[in-house]
Amino acid sequence: MKPQQFEDKMRSGEVFHGLRVPDGKWTVIRVDGRGFSRFTQLHFSKPFDPRFHDLMLVTAQALLEEWEGLYCYVESDEISILLPRAWAHFDRSVEKLVSLTAATASVTFSSAGGERAYFDSRIWCCQNDEDVFDYFRWRQSDATRCALNGWCYWTLRQQGLSARQATASLDRQTIAQKYALLQERGIDFDALPSWQRRGVGLYWENYEKLGFNPRTNANTVASRRRVCINRELPNSDDYVCFLSELLR
Repeated sequence: MKPQQFEDKMRSGEVFHGLRVPDGKWTVIRVDGRGFSRFTQLHFSKPFDPRFHDLMLVTAQALLEEWEGLYCYVESDEISILLPRAWAHFDRSVEKLVSLTAATASVTFSSAGGERAYFDSRIWCCQNDEDVFDYFRWRQSDATRCALNGWCYWTLRQQGLSARQATASLDRQTIAQKYALLQERGIDFDALPSWQRRGVGLYWENYEKLGFNPRTNANTVASRRRVCINRELPNSDDYVCFLSELLR
């Protein structure tokens, strides 16, 4: 077999090597903590640990900067990064995108937190702006659902119930019943920090930086950009308006 034939034969076994994200589509990368249910129980308090949350924001900012994203949304142990339509990293290779975003998240979180942690990645694509809005509304809805369930579960656990008993107590409970469960124990779910119930958004903002030009002996104003961390995201229609401004 000739060297090129051998090369082609071996390359054919790289199943996803030629897979590309289609041009012109909105692309969201969702990065999730691997095995974080057990990991967070070992190293962090429940249901929400501010230190864990801060580590997730550090990780999200690294992803936003590294991949030049438009928007990052953080809830619990997952991060969604919206890329510009015209992104062209690694020729839009799916293989590179999922492996390198997971690697970036894993290294950043582990280095910042001092504990080894792993993330995996998946890709979500769409054509229309409205689909982007729906995606982030979907993830925000998931954040609210998980926050309510988490507060109920860990409140029962802290009162002495076992994992099995707490899970059984919440089985088939409606949202209203879960609200009531917390209210009876002095917890107003709607008064909890917004970042727990609605997640956090990271995006770029422009600002003016004052400087001095020694050549002209005059003050100067330069336009710069920085990452903004929004812990008070709106919901429902207001969230769609907020996202539409970012896409523009």
